Amino acid sequence: MDAFLAVASKREVRDYAPRPLELAAERRILEAGRVAGSSKNRQARRFVIVRDEGIREEVASSVYAGDNVRGAALVVAVVIGAKGPTAFDAGRAAQNMMLAASNDGIGSCPNGIADGERLRAAVGHGEDESVATVLTFGYPTRPRRDPQSLAADEWVARADRRPFEEIVTEV
Repeated sequence: MDAFLAVASKREVRDYAPRPLELAAERRILEAGRVAGSSKNRQARRFVIVRDEGIREEVASSVYAGDNVRGAALVVAVVIGAKGPTAFDAGRAAQNMMLAASNDGIGSCPNGIADGERLRAAVGHGEDESVATVLTFGYPTRPRRDPQSLAADEWVARADRRPFEEIVTEV
């Protein structure tokens, strides 16, 4: 698929079918994050897969909207180090992972952190680390529209976003 079409057609999915992901699909999602660029190639990030139901509940209670964590087939905490532009690098990895998932018909959603200390205890990261985001993945409960059913500019027109002229300026 055309990269711009993939970006323009990507939508967040928060309701997942109770169906596991294939291991090959999980691997592609994680590899997409692993190969994302990073400042000075520091690669100051790692991915914690949350499979244990008790820990998953703690993670769900640590983000702003935990229901998508509870229903996801795959939950990944993106853990970053304390030095450098790691939050930016985590975002690059997260977007790669979500686009790779979308390519396989898998929905995804990034989650903001509401309680960092509770999340730290749940995923067990070090004092010099933090969780940048929690990503959820799964097959959507509602059928999603085929990204190629519309042109990229049609997807852009359908997006609920502020007008281009409000976002882009020149100096």
